[in-house]
Amino acid sequence: MGNGDTRVRGIAARAGGWSARHRWAAVGIWVLFVVLAMGLGSAAGSVKVKESDQLGGETHTAAKIIEDAGIDEPSSETVLIQAKGSGATATDTAFRGAVAEVMKAVDKTGRVTDVQSPYDTNTLSKDGRSALVQFDMRGDADTAGDRVEPVLKAVANVQKDHSELRIEEIGGASMNKTFSDAFGDDFQKAELSAVPVALGILLIAFGALVAALLPVALAITAIIATMGLMGIVSHLQPMDDTASSVMLLVGLAVGVDYCLFYLRREREERAAGRSPEAALRIAAATSGRAIIVSGVTVCVAMAGMLFTGLATFEAMGLASLMVVAVAMVGSVTVLPALLSLLGERVENGRIPFLHPDKRRRNGSRGKGNGESRFWTAVLKVVLAKPAVSLVVAAGALLAVAAPALGMKTQNLTLDQEFGDSLPIVGTYNRVNDAFPGGSEPAEVIVKAKDINAADVKSALADFRARAISSGASRGPVDIKLHDAENVAFVYVPLVGGSDLDKAGESLDKLRDEVRPATLGKVDGVEAPITGQVAGSKDFNDQLAGAVTPVFAFVVVFAFLLMLLSFRSLTIAVTSIALNLLSVGAAYGILVAVFQHGWGASLVGAEGVGAIITWLPLFLFVILFGLSMDYHVFVVSRIREAHLRGRTTKDAIQHGVVTTAGVVTSAAVIMVAVFAIFGTLSMQSMKQMGVGLAAAVLIDATIIRGVLLPAVMALLGERNWYFPAWLNRLPDLTHDEATEPVSSTPPPAVEGERVGV
Repeated sequence: MGNGDTRVRGIAARAGGWSARHRWAAVGIWVLFVVLAMGLGSAAGSVKVKESDQLGGETHTAAKIIEDAGIDEPSSETVLIQAKGSGATATDTAFRGAVAEVMKAVDKTGRVTDVQSPYDTNTLSKDGRSALVQFDMRGDADTAGDRVEPVLKAVANVQKDHSELRIEEIGGASMNKTFSDAFGDDFQKAELSAVPVALGILLIAFGALVAALLPVALAITAIIATMGLMGIVSHLQPMDDTASSVMLLVGLAVGVDYCLFYLRREREERAAGRSPEAALRIAAATSGRAIIVSGVTVCVAMAGMLFTGLATFEAMGLASLMVVAVAMVGSVTVLPALLSLLGERVENGRIPFLHPDKRRRNGSRGKGNGESRFWTAVLKVVLAKPAVSLVVAAGALLAVAAPALGMKTQNLTLDQEFGDSLPIVGTYNRVNDAFPGGSEPAEVIVKAKDINAADVKSALADFRARAISSGASRGPVDIKLHDAENVAFVYVPLVGGSDLDKAGESLDKLRDEVRPATLGKVDGVEAPITGQVAGSKDFNDQLAGAVTPVFAFVVVFAFLLMLLSFRSLTIAVTSIALNLLSVGAAYGILVAVFQHGWGASLVGAEGVGAIITWLPLFLFVILFGLSMDYHVFVVSRIREAHLRGRTTKDAIQHGVVTTAGVVTSAAVIMVAVFAIFGTLSMQSMKQMGVGLAAAVLIDATIIRGVLLPAVMALLGERNWYFPAWLNRLPDLTHDEATEPVSSTPPPAVEGERVGV
């Protein structure tokens, strides 16, 4: 790529130049693209991720057997009848009467089937004080929560007549309804509040309504277009609601960031005395190029999720990749057209008390273009003693990252996820105390050529007996046959209950000891074990196997992009090291707050003893990608100043302080948006919001404001080290000469080199 016309910088400059000259065409093409993408996506419909594709291992095998057999598992419900005092037992007449009333009441609703008495199924606790009435909801399990209300009311009415007993319902349908009622609007509120929060911060940053609206408008249109594209792509890679939420978060973050970078540079050049046309060309060649480099790097990071083998992660990765690509293209095409159309009107809607003119005058007086006073003072200290600054900042971040060495991951149980904020959590704990593992039993899905064959039935009976005698379960072990499909469901309450560590040991006994000695001896029998505990273990195992390839892919490709974009081996290495330090610090904060509970109350959280399984890998990919936004933008400005003839130290000073405003504004928006998710009720969402917000804050301040300049100051001219043997690699740099300030810009020629 030695030809300048093929460089990344050339693409951004030519795209911006063409859009500025063909303003209405550029805007029209963008609007048409958004409308077509949304229309085609709606027409194509969306394919959701199947349960059988969400996990690997035995959980996947079990789901596939159920899916292939065409068995629709109903949503199961349980009613706990428990004596409040120490005297009453399940054999008492009053207790039996209450059980009978519960069975009659739920059956009378017409919403349930297969109501089972605890005296028939032996679902009585060891102390004789608790019993379980079990039944299934009629209809589709996915929508059972919408139909369970009459059943819950029927159980509540029985409770009113028996104050000496505790009568409570729990199950898939009742939990779904409870969570939907309590938290169903959480995500929607968070997503809706993100836009006004971003707009408010942009108003402060720009001091003008029109300038503030542009980044938000571009981000929203990019998100709308991507929603349509997700529908089309879902026929190749199924999508889910989680992917949509992540796409919205990432789309808003990068969409606003990219516009902010571009718009700030354009305004800065105009404030320095350049004509609107020249300012646009310079913004296209500099910020436009940084946006493309950053966007490609973020896309590469998001693509790392495609290596997990987990359908949900693959959907999140692809959706995030698409929205970043769309936002990137929009920023370097339609944004220059809009800025050209608006001209000075981009300053319309000024907020008087924010004094945008005064801020620009003060920022440019004697300092160049909008340099930050605060970061000027910080940089003075950092550059005066870079070694001390490096040791102090790096030491502080390593100390913050230290707790991550003891990170424990697991799928959170109900009480970990929601604490004691919901009555149903108390019911869940009481069921588990009385019937360990009963609320979330392991499920053995047995597939045979003939499920009623003598050897299969004997093996099933043997499995049931050994599951208890091995100590993996205290029973009762329930078997449900599906004769027509030659499938049996075996439900095994695991010793350990809601303690996933102990329940995991019980699961290992079933898989490694009980099954091989029973069902494993019958030819042609498949018996994968699934359930909540098994799903958590299989998910952990699969993620553990995906960490190395994902990590290697993201780091290696990010390194190569930095190497080609800055033509410096040193910058490529330091970029990766600083980003890894930022991610490590975020991990440390997560473990300290949510695993150990240090300062958890400050963020409205609890120390739950673990980090949810999917979060560390998700955070690594997202943060590694997003942190490149700031890094590319700042380092590009430093390199640009160095190419103008400044010394490395002067270039660092200029690059950091002139980008500080835009980086701060972008970071504040990201932190605010992510912090909104930290206010949600679920601990997993709190963990995600706090982790993302903390990492972005660290990255935009300590990493970019202290560590980066300290490292570059110590390295001096070695920052630009590029071995001769690497000269054959493609050249994606932009080595332009300085364009003089002039009120009359030179005539624009497509493909011309733009001076900076």
